[in-house]
Amino acid sequence: MKAIMTTTLLASAMLLALAGCGRDDDDKGPAERIGQALDNATAEVTNSVRDELARANDAVEDARDKVENATEEASRGLERATEEVGRSVERAGQEIQENAGDEKDD
Repeated sequence: MKAIMTTTLLASAMLLALAGCGRDDDDKGPAERIGQALDNATAEVTNSVRDELARANDAVEDARDKVENATEEASRGLERATEEVGRSVERAGQEIQENAGDEKDD
């Protein structure tokens, strides 16, 4: 009796296991469904990474443009300052010459 019950339980378990390996309405088995799910997940992760890389690339380009603009503006400011210093030196030189001329007259 024990052997019959054991055999019946084993047979039932095997039938249940085989039923779990059956195909669904799309004619796909469990391994195919798992493979499809993994493919879909991989595609989603790949697309997400591509989107993030594109955003990071855009941010880098924006930062590069801002640095370039700031560098150009700083260069223009330096040119203006150099011109102003040159004018100041020229005025100082003229004053020195004028003062030297005034001292000769004395």
